[in-house]
Amino acid sequence: MAQLRVLAVDDELPALEDISYLLRADPRIGEVATARDGAAALRLLDRAIAEGRPIDAVFLDIRMRGLDGVVLGRLLSRFANPPRVVFVTAYEEHAVDAFEIKAEDYLLKPVRPERLAEAIRRVAVSADVPIESAETDTIPVELGGVTRFVSTADVIYVEAQGDYARLHTATGSHLVRIPLATLEERWSAAGFIRVHRSHLVAVKHIEELHIDSGKCVVRVGDTEIPVSRRHTRELRDLLVRRARKGRPE
Repeated sequence: MAQLRVLAVDDELPALEDISYLLRADPRIGEVATARDGAAALRLLDRAIAEGRPIDAVFLDIRMRGLDGVVLGRLLSRFANPPRVVFVTAYEEHAVDAFEIKAEDYLLKPVRPERLAEAIRRVAVSADVPIESAETDTIPVELGGVTRFVSTADVIYVEAQGDYARLHTATGSHLVRIPLATLEERWSAAGFIRVHRSHLVAVKHIEELHIDSGKCVVRVGDTEIPVSRRHTRELRDLLVRRARKGRPE
């Protein structure tokens, strides 16, 4: 299915790398192009149109050398089929400009992954682009300087570590810079359920649910994961429903 093609524009390389990484981690994004200034962004956009593969959205810094983001945003709004614009800036005072340009969203640095996810959702809805199902979601992880893509099908459970999440698979674990709450929302359709403030579990990998003295745990492989009291009934009911569906007539 179709995914979004986006362009990230920022004249500061660390900021550009950060936003690019977060964009690539979202399954709704199919391709991320980058530019270090407004002129390079315009050239890239023109080339994409000429090739018949226009950019759906531009994630645009405001204070840049040369052609700044506000001016570039106004130029983009005059395109015959303008890309959606999401401003990404450290400054709040340009919100009025963003409103006048009819930007899809206005994100403040440092960008929180959950806010970026919401901006991408708005872009997808506005662009009317059918998005790939979470059941086939993959997420990029860095391992020894190499980027690998881990499928949700291979993830057994996820553990929160501050603003990061650790994905546990049968062969190891991977730390990604995405909050657990974001993965919970994104992967619910792929069969993941929140069982604790610090844990997200793939229901298909749950082998046992055990309650003792009011405390509940689930076993996935050789690991026991605590289930908070507020999630116990929901999880138990879900497992019972799944067991009934799998029971032969």
